[in-house]
Amino acid sequence: MDAFYASVEQLDNPALKGKPVAVGGREERGVVLAASYEARKFGVRSAMSGIIARKNCLQLIFVPPRFDRYKEVSKLIRSVFFEYTDLVEPLSLDEAYLDVTQNKKGNPSASLIAKEIREKIFNKTGLRASAGISYNKFIAKIASDINKPNGQKTIPPEEALVFLEQLPINKFYGVGKVTTTKMYNIGIFTGKNLKEKSEEFLLEHFKKSGTYYYQIVRGVHNGKVIPNRIPKSIAAEHTFRNNLTSEVFMLEKLAKIADELEQRLVQSKLAGKTVTLKIKYSDFTQQTRSRTLPFFVKDKSVLLETVKELLYQDRMKNSVRLLGISVTNLNVNSKKKEAVLDIQLKLEF
Repeated sequence: MDAFYASVEQLDNPALKGKPVAVGGREERGVVLAASYEARKFGVRSAMSGIIARKNCLQLIFVPPRFDRYKEVSKLIRSVFFEYTDLVEPLSLDEAYLDVTQNKKGNPSASLIAKEIREKIFNKTGLRASAGISYNKFIAKIASDINKPNGQKTIPPEEALVFLEQLPINKFYGVGKVTTTKMYNIGIFTGKNLKEKSEEFLLEHFKKSGTYYYQIVRGVHNGKVIPNRIPKSIAAEHTFRNNLTSEVFMLEKLAKIADELEQRLVQSKLAGKTVTLKIKYSDFTQQTRSRTLPFFVKDKSVLLETVKELLYQDRMKNSVRLLGISVTNLNVNSKKKEAVLDIQLKLEF
């Protein structure tokens, strides 16, 4: 979807149409979750602090997020996908992979299917979508950004290698800012530069990821579209308006975060053994502390007791601007889910 959160806000409030909109917290402590295309012209981007966003665009309009509304619209969009295939792998509320090799319409053209889906989404929701079409997930993902907003790009197999060679390395999906800088430092600026490096060279510089980079620049990516992908972790975190300097205040905030995390775990019908406390300091440095328990947990009281121990495990380096709790090592099969019910009952007694 094109600027999904911001587009939903503009759809629901016509007064925002054509104006620079940022969904997220305001300048003092907030972070931009999404920016309308009008705001992007001023350099406003998601994950940018509200202060910088305001400096970039003085007329920027901040709108608080409404996730229930975004989920509602997302369900409508996914209902369109399922008219064509059951092989739908959501990445987020506003993005998904679809395998249309065998599709319910019997349409042999993936490009025509994408065009049809985009039109149906607009007719059903009033929102614009873009699409990337290719023979694997990696290339389709890159292609989806090329003709945004409200466009699509098809990269057939015979054009893929030339396309990848010409692509700037920072446009490769999975190559973030840190890796981009590292690649620049060893002379890799484009796909062609990457392709010139041996697998041994890439393994030496990027460890296991080296094989991934070696393959994707050659158009090799065998990941399947997996419906109902099982999450690896469930988390909740809060950024605070004022920095926290006392563990007492931090525990108050962590109690609320633990309550929110319990609700997410219950909703997902999952529990986990490894509890991690995330701390982001006022200087934006980050620290994580983890503990693996001998049983699966989802109860907020156990979560809070665990993070309390982690909190006092070491001294704070600075005042704290963000706290988060995550649960990993999840119970992803039915037998383990049954086991967690017994554990929770024992804990309550």
